[in-house]
Amino acid sequence: MRTSFFLSWRVAAFGLLAASLMACDPNRVFEQNTDFPNYSWDVQQKPSFTFAIADTTTRYNVYFNVRNAADYGFYNLYVKHTLTGPGGRVKSALLHQMILLDPKTGEPRGTGTGDIFDHQILALPNQQFAQAGNYTLTLEQYMRQDQLPGLMAIGVRVEKVK
Repeated sequence: MRTSFFLSWRVAAFGLLAASLMACDPNRVFEQNTDFPNYSWDVQQKPSFTFAIADTTTRYNVYFNVRNAADYGFYNLYVKHTLTGPGGRVKSALLHQMILLDPKTGEPRGTGTGDIFDHQILALPNQQFAQAGNYTLTLEQYMRQDQLPGLMAIGVRVEKVK
């Protein structure tokens, strides 16, 4: 119980820090994360993130945010994205492999404190959206097991290319 309290406290403190840092970012158009219950991503869970694009002349980078605990059992994570544009038309669907740990040494990549690690992985670089409106990005885990214990959250960040 004590470990659970400290883990919850650290997650909350990190969330507050991240929120305060994001408030100062003029290039950020959208950022949202979805926490997984029991720190496990079930294959049936398909988080969706809806963001508005107003400027069709600007190019954007789309990142995936991943938070994992040290007990995540794999060095990588396969995620399929489906991007749906205004009017419900699918704009793209791709499978991404994200490397969360060094495959040889097992050393965690990303940033972290203790046994929690955050990764921001460029998934769709230099995107130009042809039509103004709302876009929805849906993420699905494509690993070989239904439950992925140790995955705490997944998210999406959209920012203007600098």
